[in-house]
Amino acid sequence: MRWEASVEAQIRAAQERGEFDNLPGAGKPIAGRGTPYDESWWIKSFLEREQLPTNLLLPTPLLLRRRIEQLPDEVRDLPTEQAVRAVVADLNAEVLAWLRNPSGPRVVVRPVNVDEVVRRWRNERRKAVPPAPVAEPPARRRRSWFRRRRTA
Repeated sequence: MRWEASVEAQIRAAQERGEFDNLPGAGKPIAGRGTPYDESWWIKSFLEREQLPTNLLLPTPLLLRRRIEQLPDEVRDLPTEQAVRAVVADLNAEVLAWLRNPSGPRVVVRPVNVDEVVRRWRNERRKAVPPAPVAEPPARRRRSWFRRRRTA
């Protein structure tokens, strides 16, 4: 009981000094009050506060599947075929590493066909880049099929 009196005395002294004035959130309702209890409230608030993507919480096979689905968007703006092949090779290395030692839910994950991704990338590039306009050759002056004789 003695320590309770000591704590109360310290709080009272801090209030008199004004250390509790103008605290952030003063006068505002407590966030989340009145909502049903969620066991993972702390991780959701952490992800929201730190602005982290929620897919970090996915198990490895689902994360790999999502990356495979998003691969066309990821490689669309890459400048060279070598860069596209490097991105696909990195993803395939992660897939193979997971296949050697699978963990998490049983989800089918297969390596990506590099040539198929490169073919799609090329087709997207052709669609995105309009063909250069062909310059028309200068109009030639037509000669008549007969020559006029000059009369002098």
